[in-house]
Amino acid sequence: MSNPPSSHRPHRPRRRGERGAVGSVQMIVLMPLLIGLFLAAMQAALYYYGRSAAISIAQTGAAAAAAEHGTTADCQAAAATLQAAIGDAITDVHVSCQRTATRATTIVTGQALSVFPGWQNSVSQRAAAPVERPT
Repeated sequence: MSNPPSSHRPHRPRRRGERGAVGSVQMIVLMPLLIGLFLAAMQAALYYYGRSAAISIAQTGAAAAAAEHGTTADCQAAAATLQAAIGDAITDVHVSCQRTATRATTIVTGQALSVFPGWQNSVSQRAAAPVERPT
């Protein structure tokens, strides 16, 4: 008894195993979680980057104001120069400079960049330095 040629066999639908379907369901569940985890990590990195930019601006401003003949205007100018060089790591920046006879203090506030629309990451950093005096 010989097998009939393949063209004469009755067409039977092939059954797919359950194995591939389970993998697809797992991917449907896991991919949004992985993407969410990736976006959360990116958000944390952007917050840290904005915070680092704010402390750099504050330290530069405090150092300029703490110079022997430094003023709060020097603090503002130095902070603005560094802010322009850094770019958009921090937005809506406000720099507050104070100088007393012994200490220069700079406070920088602003918004770090955000991956998520509508999410606001406020950043505030403070730096202080002793005022230089000739001895």
